[in-house]
Amino acid sequence: MQQRTFAIGDIHGGYRALIQVLERADITSADRLIFLGDYVDGWSESDRVIEKLIQLDRQFSCIFLRGNHDALFQEWLDTREVNDRWLINGGNSTLKTYQCLDSDKLERHRTFLKNLRNYYIDSENRLFLHAGFTNLNGPKKEYYDYVLYWDRSLWETAVATDKRLRPEDAWYPKRFTHFNEIFIGHTPVTGIGKNLPTQMLNLWNVDTGAGFRGKLSLLDIDSKEVFQSDPVYTLYPKEKGRN
Repeated sequence: MQQRTFAIGDIHGGYRALIQVLERADITSADRLIFLGDYVDGWSESDRVIEKLIQLDRQFSCIFLRGNHDALFQEWLDTREVNDRWLINGGNSTLKTYQCLDSDKLERHRTFLKNLRNYYIDSENRLFLHAGFTNLNGPKKEYYDYVLYWDRSLWETAVATDKRLRPEDAWYPKRFTHFNEIFIGHTPVTGIGKNLPTQMLNLWNVDTGAGFRGKLSLLDIDSKEVFQSDPVYTLYPKEKGRN
């Protein structure tokens, strides 16, 4: 059976959407799953999302990347200090859920978050990370790790760059020349009127707005076939998500 590799966009507590896309893609033990971060904050089942990811890691070949929301949540787990900006950006739903969990599950989820990767480069020189990087020499040279899960300038540059430019042109952004392809989440493509994973230059953005009123997406990174959930808000009709 041929292995497929999927990049999975931002989940934001949408456990029901995660189950849907895994079923629709008919995931098998031969497949590889690369999760691009932001597993929590938004919909009410962040704890079930994390528990499912831990289970998937036992069953499949998985890579889990760190999102900015995951970092904010881990900070709360470590310190129990409440960040008001985190709360108003989806953290409130996560906090409500996790205040009710037993200590064993809390520790298991805390360990999962601590072990997240900031970026991953595969054998075909394809880069996977949550947000972006600013260092012209690539993510390995980034001065601060948090940039890798907070930066939006990489995506904004890809969107704004004249698509007639070629990588060998002097004005072509150097950051995009280090990798054959780059896969990110973090900034919903719905912001530019898209509802599918979107390519700009050699960068693919797989965040299709699951935390808001969009869908959760899985992208086959080789064939570029896309699998999507229903709009996540329809799966949680009594909730507002990150609205």
